[in-house]
Amino acid sequence: MIDLNVVGAHLQQITPSSWQVNFGIYLPGILPSKGYSLKVCVIHSDDQFVRSIPPQEFDMSWVGGSEYDLWQTTAPLAPVAGTSYGKTGQYLYRYQLLRGGDPVVFWFSDPCGREAGLGTLSAFVFDPAAVAFSWNDAAYRTPYVDDLVIYELHVAEFNETFAGIEDQLDYLKGLGVNALEIMPFTNMKESVEWGYTPLGYFAPEDRYGGAAGLKHLVDTCHANGVAVIMDAVYAHAHPEFAYNIVYNSTGEANPMMGIFAGEFFPGAPGTDYTKQFTREFFLTLNQYLLNEYHLDGFRYDYVPGFFDGATGVGYSSLVYNTYELSKSITRFQDPTGFSRIIQCAENLPDPKGILSQTYSNTAWQNSLMDKAADTSIWNYIDPNFAFLLDPVFSGYPATYRNPATGEEFPVAPFQYIESHDNPSFLARIAPSNVIDLLGQPYGSRSKFYRVQPYVIALFAGKGVPMLWEGQEIGENWGMTPWGVGRNLFERSVHWEYFYDRYGKALVRLHRIMGTLRRTYRALTNRGRFYYFNDASHYGQGVIVLRRDIDADGAAPAEDLMVFINFSDTDRTVWVPMPTSGRWVEQIDKAEASPRPDINVGGDGEWHSVVVPSYYGCVYAKT
Repeated sequence: MIDLNVVGAHLQQITPSSWQVNFGIYLPGILPSKGYSLKVCVIHSDDQFVRSIPPQEFDMSWVGGSEYDLWQTTAPLAPVAGTSYGKTGQYLYRYQLLRGGDPVVFWFSDPCGREAGLGTLSAFVFDPAAVAFSWNDAAYRTPYVDDLVIYELHVAEFNETFAGIEDQLDYLKGLGVNALEIMPFTNMKESVEWGYTPLGYFAPEDRYGGAAGLKHLVDTCHANGVAVIMDAVYAHAHPEFAYNIVYNSTGEANPMMGIFAGEFFPGAPGTDYTKQFTREFFLTLNQYLLNEYHLDGFRYDYVPGFFDGATGVGYSSLVYNTYELSKSITRFQDPTGFSRIIQCAENLPDPKGILSQTYSNTAWQNSLMDKAADTSIWNYIDPNFAFLLDPVFSGYPATYRNPATGEEFPVAPFQYIESHDNPSFLARIAPSNVIDLLGQPYGSRSKFYRVQPYVIALFAGKGVPMLWEGQEIGENWGMTPWGVGRNLFERSVHWEYFYDRYGKALVRLHRIMGTLRRTYRALTNRGRFYYFNDASHYGQGVIVLRRDIDADGAAPAEDLMVFINFSDTDRTVWVPMPTSGRWVEQIDKAEASPRPDINVGGDGEWHSVVVPSYYGCVYAKT
């Protein structure tokens, strides 16, 4: 089994005044009997660019009989004259593999390194006075999947660092958000990167704030009731990832890497889950991230690259074993007995199947996003759009049930009109004549109003609503359909949009709808969903929904009627209001001239409702 206590870099105090670092790395099949030797090269970060100061080099020894051919050494942190070596601060290190005394791989980083420097360098921090991070989230519980509202973001594009996300946490909560899906944030090589070619899996990116910054962010999020899930890239890696470069250079049998499943770059390095080392590596990684950083789960990138069936050794096994590990972690324990860990699959070819067959409890799917773009571009609405707002009606399961044990838990797909993989909604439905450096058109923000009905639908429908960074202020970046222009081009959020009239209108609506989603149980997946399939409605570009829920203990029953107009003209629709009483409009109720109440004298009484163009109304029974 992989033992994280013996790999990576571990500081150890020898005497009150002396310290050493224990290094370890698994290199299956790399043996002294084949002529191989290994070094670790270590330098204090203050000396990194001083030409006259080379790194300290330490020979490593192979541990005979170790399961995965462990190599180890001990490096004393004794002062070296004329250098900063032995002083407190950050140290950088790398490995060098030789055969017959000649370098085979001159430079590779630690695949289990817990911290990293810039480029292909692993790191550790020497500070005898350092104290362990003090977590304050003992009372926190991961939100129930049916109550989630997700905000997807890229650290650098959103606000530069982990601390920058903390600075915007109140803003995000104001949108109704209670979970962050953060794009890959472990060590990467390029300075501008989406993170989908990981260089190191155990080390949070140093430029974002490193290990300390990530812990502080998660602890702060948990103090605010906000979950944090990581975009987990477990199907492929950077060409310079240790288990790729070492075995490509030596020709030895690779214990982990194979050929990537081929969606993007033929021949690029992918992970091979038929190999035991691969399976242990990623399960150990998940356990480490859950325990060390208190993450609430994972969004697994490109699941088709390692899914080999419901009972396979790849994806299905990983999410099942991760689920089993999570049962012992307090924040995931639901009173009914299942684990609330969030495991989201990006399995776009079959999101329904992945929720039916595996221990994933959420999944990405593009159906609503693509349908929304199509209806807006071609200026129509139909029942099929409304049906997509109820995933169960569309064929998604509401629960996963293990056929062998009977264990079950709630599941729901993510619902969104934007994601990092696509142009902004505005760029799709209303491209402008202004293009970015990659030749992609920006969206025309003057057409912001065309987004509004889809925002109302997103929060009023079932499933798990997800916002993509800047969506709420009218972000209008385009997107290249393929190539490095997707991953290696920074699209920073245009925060200045927050202050113009387009941004103000959109963020206001997102805030109101997010608040309603978080306020009314009926608007979550717990609530019932009914679509008024009336041709006179959708013929005018309007859909009408009812969301209701029964009383539950101290929580009263709730009943809401949602009217959404996707057309460019105010529309009047007639509907039978389900129950008698006073119905109060919620979106504009704080405005100077709120919409009049609807007073219903009897169950099923018909009333007319005027629905503004590219907008909507949400009436709640009081």
